Amino acid sequence: MENNHTSKQHYFYAVGLSYKKADAATRGKFSLDSLAKTRLLEQAKEEGIESLVVTSTCNRTEIYGFAEHPFQLIKLICENSNGTVEEFQSVGFVYKNNEAISHIFKVGTGLDSQILGDFEIIAQIKTSFIHAKALGLVNTFMERLVNAVIQASKKIKTDTEISSGATSVAFAAVQYIFKNVEDIGNKNILLFGTGKIGRNTCENLVKHTKNEHITLINRTKDKAEKLAGKLNLIVRDYSELHLELQRADVLVVATGAQNPTVDKAILNLKKPLLILDLSIPKNVNEDVEELEGVTLIHMDYLSQLTDETIENRKKHIPHAEAIIEEIKEEFITWTKGRKFAPTINALKAKLNDIKTAELNFQSKKIAGFNEEQAEIISARIIQKITTHFANHLKDESTMVDESIQWIEKVFKIDALVK
Repeated sequence: MENNHTSKQHYFYAVGLSYKKADAATRGKFSLDSLAKTRLLEQAKEEGIESLVVTSTCNRTEIYGFAEHPFQLIKLICENSNGTVEEFQSVGFVYKNNEAISHIFKVGTGLDSQILGDFEIIAQIKTSFIHAKALGLVNTFMERLVNAVIQASKKIKTDTEISSGATSVAFAAVQYIFKNVEDIGNKNILLFGTGKIGRNTCENLVKHTKNEHITLINRTKDKAEKLAGKLNLIVRDYSELHLELQRADVLVVATGAQNPTVDKAILNLKKPLLILDLSIPKNVNEDVEELEGVTLIHMDYLSQLTDETIENRKKHIPHAEAIIEEIKEEFITWTKGRKFAPTINALKAKLNDIKTAELNFQSKKIAGFNEEQAEIISARIIQKITTHFANHLKDESTMVDESIQWIEKVFKIDALVK
């Protein structure tokens, strides 16, 4: 897993934080928008990092890349977000080499998702990969790895039922509304912001209710109009937000802003209001709960709502893990071959030099020496020797780095690129 294109050793790391240890407020501090991700990638390039992919979603902010030390990557996250190193140390993780590879496979295949089997993350990894590649921050290892993760994700989705049934944060939001709001078909629902989860929630609401009172508001009105056109909904100007809030029975917030867009001050309520904040960072200030009649539900709570669908999905985890293991092993075999191939080639060249020198010596010393036959026999012996070494290096129990060093030391060869 080492990258020896430079004089110093670089290792493959996965560093970041997720819903497993970081609450929504903390994840919000480390959240990276598209501009921040670009800044991070450009900074990484300036600091000599060869290959790096960064992804930031509602549930996680993670970097996959090469570095001499993981702190280089942690520093990149902290310097381009509102999080601190101290906060990262309390909730973050660092995986190296094989553990890092296993982690990105679990993330990309939905096994590490807050809602098991949620495959939206693989599209986000693809987008992050394309972004990094456009900036020249993807090496052969990273390209092969991401493609292997995509392959595993597709196979798991096709061959297992781990993503069967309708369950996601968006669906959980709709379930919550159905269970807690009476006569939902006649209630006024306001969607503020057209982020992906908000759009999905809106589509689910339209699909599962016959409500004709769903209104969309977005800072950029044409985005709201585009969504409303598909679903035959009402669109209002951003300037009318305070009026629509007074009319609303249910407010779904998915603005994707870095700071709260709804707070106590903007609400002038005349009736109870259920607010669902489906954003990371949180887009609704918790001070709204000080108002009588306001119920605030955040996506972290919705993500904990499990039902029979989730329980059924868990049955398919072993099959999914077997698929991951198979494709991951193919990738590991490729990395090992890529690492020791230059050493085997250098060994073959060294043995050929010895052969040539010895055949020249014997041809002068032995009368009637059959150089052609000696050449054929010697070549076969060299092939058998190098094959033995290659098989040794391919073996799962082999310490590849130590074996390569030993071979190079014994035969006095130097394979510059591994």
